[in-house]
Amino acid sequence: MVFDAPQSNQLDDLVKAKLRPFVRKIDAEAYYAKDYLLALGKNGYLASGQKSQVEMLLGGAMLVEETAKTCMTTAFNLWCHLASMTYLRMTDNEYLRQEVLPLLENGECLGATGLSNPMKFYAGLEKLHLKAQRTDGGYVICGHLGAVSNLGPDHWFGIVAQADDHQRIMAYVPCNAERLELIPKAEFMGLNGSSTFSCKFDMVFIPDRMLITQDADSFVPRIRPYFVLYQVPLALGIISESIRGIEQARNRQFGCNAYLRIQGDELEREFADLRERFYLLAGSPDVAERVEELLRIRLDAAYLSLKAVHACMLHQGGAAYLKHSDASRRLREAYFFANLTPTIKHLEKMLSTR
Repeated sequence: MVFDAPQSNQLDDLVKAKLRPFVRKIDAEAYYAKDYLLALGKNGYLASGQKSQVEMLLGGAMLVEETAKTCMTTAFNLWCHLASMTYLRMTDNEYLRQEVLPLLENGECLGATGLSNPMKFYAGLEKLHLKAQRTDGGYVICGHLGAVSNLGPDHWFGIVAQADDHQRIMAYVPCNAERLELIPKAEFMGLNGSSTFSCKFDMVFIPDRMLITQDADSFVPRIRPYFVLYQVPLALGIISESIRGIEQARNRQFGCNAYLRIQGDELEREFADLRERFYLLAGSPDVAERVEELLRIRLDAAYLSLKAVHACMLHQGGAAYLKHSDASRRLREAYFFANLTPTIKHLEKMLSTR
């Protein structure tokens, strides 16, 4: 079965005008491709409209894959935004669904997840880093999140905070909230163009209208499948472009690459199998119930992306070791994907206990 990406002249024009010319700047100078992300919304690629949930999932996943072929950093930012919209699409809070969600869908502002720590908390790996205290008309939040990506002055992001021993809340926070400090983080091995900040909450007031749910324990398992699902196409973009890089180097040094143990044909077969498994699952109406299958696909995507980028580095040879080569950028992108929550070790733990 063939799964076609949402290719159109309009999308191709957006990539050519607002993303491709800036890839080196994104990678080397921490440039944030905000204009591209907003343009996706302004051109209707993020709108829910009359779409079914399956149509939204497939469209969003394919959009991430197409973006990742050119720049996985920006595709990761897009994932952050899609995850953020998922929270609002699934909340019972009418204010967030009717007033804030349209801004995210229409390219008027951008959103982020803020759920790396909570996902690890629910997997038994970390304690929650944020505390919530009830006050008149809302909650006051204190604590610190080490890294949240896709943030900016007019952005929003989700958080989970401990209200008491038996209750955790989830809220949607504007980056310009009073007493919220954003501290830039741009000293990573890659993906510095992801607009990542650490977030310090010093008695930040969150009104009730910004509550996604007062029962995060029940809400997080509902959103987790979609949180993970939108990540897989990040790897698909890396893998397909690594295979293309291998093919580009096929005839170098009189065909010596034919002696390397991992060849493009092998990777192509594994990639085609992984991609078909993923899109069949993403297009299934019961995807949210097939969590173990989704987690295994996510884990397989992480391992195959590492295999593909390593092979591409060897096939490209000395050219791959240039500082701004596409092959070395994808190598760093793949290592980021391997350590993106849920990380490889996180996934291995989750699957071993299911």
